[in-house]
Amino acid sequence: MRRSSLSPRPQIRTPSISPRRLLAFGGFLAAWILVIVGRLYGLQIIEYVRWVSVQKGQEQHTVTVMPLRGTIYDRHHRPLAITLPVDSVYARPREISDRRMEASLLAPVLGVSAADVEERFSHSQSFQWVSRGISRGLAGRVRDLDLKGIYTEKDSKRFYPHGALAAAVMGFTGVDDQGLAGIESGLNTLIAGRPSKMLVERDARRQSFHSTEQQGHAGADVTLTLDENIQYIAEKALADAIEQHHAAGGVAVVENPLTGEILAMVSQPTFDPNHYEQAQPGERMDRAIQWVYEPGSMFKIVTYSGVLEEGLASPDEMIDCQMGSITIAGHVIHDDERFGTMTVEQALAHSSNVAAIKLGMRLGDEGLYRYIRKFGFGSRTGIDLPGEEAGLLEPPSRWSAISIGAIPMGQEVAVTALQLISAYSAIANGGVLMPPRILEQVAGDADAVPRRAQPRRVVSPRTAELMRQMFAMVVSDGTGKAAQLDGYSAAGKTGTGQKVVNGVYSHSRHVSSFVGFAPVEHPAVAVLVSLDSPVGVYYAAEVAAPLFKVIADQTLAYLNVPKDRPASLLAHGGQPGIPAKATNDAEERQLASLASKRMLSDSPDTLPEVKPVALTGNPRAPAPGTVTLTKGPLVTVPDFTGLAARPVADKCEALGVELLMVGSGLASEQDPPAGSQVSAGTTVKVRFVR
Repeated sequence: MRRSSLSPRPQIRTPSISPRRLLAFGGFLAAWILVIVGRLYGLQIIEYVRWVSVQKGQEQHTVTVMPLRGTIYDRHHRPLAITLPVDSVYARPREISDRRMEASLLAPVLGVSAADVEERFSHSQSFQWVSRGISRGLAGRVRDLDLKGIYTEKDSKRFYPHGALAAAVMGFTGVDDQGLAGIESGLNTLIAGRPSKMLVERDARRQSFHSTEQQGHAGADVTLTLDENIQYIAEKALADAIEQHHAAGGVAVVENPLTGEILAMVSQPTFDPNHYEQAQPGERMDRAIQWVYEPGSMFKIVTYSGVLEEGLASPDEMIDCQMGSITIAGHVIHDDERFGTMTVEQALAHSSNVAAIKLGMRLGDEGLYRYIRKFGFGSRTGIDLPGEEAGLLEPPSRWSAISIGAIPMGQEVAVTALQLISAYSAIANGGVLMPPRILEQVAGDADAVPRRAQPRRVVSPRTAELMRQMFAMVVSDGTGKAAQLDGYSAAGKTGTGQKVVNGVYSHSRHVSSFVGFAPVEHPAVAVLVSLDSPVGVYYAAEVAAPLFKVIADQTLAYLNVPKDRPASLLAHGGQPGIPAKATNDAEERQLASLASKRMLSDSPDTLPEVKPVALTGNPRAPAPGTVTLTKGPLVTVPDFTGLAARPVADKCEALGVELLMVGSGLASEQDPPAGSQVSAGTTVKVRFVR
């Protein structure tokens, strides 16, 4: 047998790994695994919610489709506020690579600065409005630019077709279509509706492939009690009166006294709600519910109604007006005229403060306060408008000793125009206080109309009838003669209140008002007008009463109310429903004298400033409507040449002198001349020319 010739296999030597190296490698591998697991844990557990939201933000986009805001109509279904379809431009800044370049291209189209557009891009990475409420044509030009990250979207814009008409009542909406004032704010939950939301899913190329919609609903249409034509009548008349008398502003309210429906509510100065951002805060104020002022003699409705209701006086009762002077708690209060003894009815017609104070004292503090509250003063009326004021009324426990003299003639209380017209409407309708309302209905949802206060009786029908006849005498024979209507009987009351400036009653700033209703026996409308700080002639008989006539005449004619004052009665100055009174010759002469003095005095209704009497030397009889005081230091009359009426009035007030204004335009002549030394209270006559 042959022996094998194969050589033995070579031995392979494996290098040995030291235990130390093996341990180091195992430690590194374990650390690496721990880092990976930790990172995965952080992503999947700790930061899961954040990254899911980022992923959804890249894949999903929520589009909010704003509902059409409900239309606001007047009582005859004429639109006062509508919603128009428009477009808006928005950006997704994270998609924009060159913000400066895109801003420079976009800005000229939108009519804004490139810096402004670029600054908006920095507000948010995901979504930012660039311009809202633009026209369809402008939106098309933006789309034609085909800029990355710039998009357009269907939007809506609130539009007021009549501009400033009823602006204070309507209010306005912001860029997000939310009501910010007036009816737009007060009824926002009804008018705004609920927006629809659409969830859009997109792929990596930003193309939409699926959407889910959450359905909303459009806003409800609402109908107001306002009448567009009556609103225009009142606004035009008030604007003309403000211009004529250089007043700082004014308010006018027209109401149906039988139902409490507001037919017109005017506040001036006013604004255009289509451009509300250009208006001053004072122009946006609704003076009918937010302006609080002392009512003056219009407040005598409370005093006279209270004593008649309680049986403490009667219209034919004779009352001594003490020749126009009465002392209350050491303070002397004067009438505008030195009235002697007259009937209670005549005292109201000629607006005797002395008579009102004496009648108020019969009621006493508690009784007077009770009737003030019954007529609704000191409380909001509850009308469907935001921001209504309650007025200023202190309880009897906080009255001073002179309050029983001041309050019956309309001082130491402050009211709103809406409170006043509601009180007079209660007399017009037979003694029931009707809560004023401006919301007629909400389309399709009668239950959505807010709950209102219930009507309540204030005085008996008998007292209301007596007060109607007494207010009719104010118009036929008293301070309200300028309020007599063409073919209609009317009743009402003047009120000239001094404004409080720096804690004291001003001699040159007044609120001139008239409130009344017509026809007397079957009232169809109640009208209140107030002018704030008229310059020159400021007595309500000359400023406010004629304004009432303009509004009431046109409103009654527009409503086709039958005339109740035939031409035969007009020739004799009579009014239906006002019985002729038998008077002896002496009384007739006395009344004729009083009427003559009233027409000559031009101060039928002014509330005198109440101050302690300080007499020195030999006192003389005080001038009508003033409290006699010692003369103050002399002042120098400035040169008014070239100044408008308001600056002249301000200078006169600062000096404490009275202004008698003649004409309109700019001051050209004055008496006394510039540089003259006169005492406070002196009348300075200034002639204005255009």
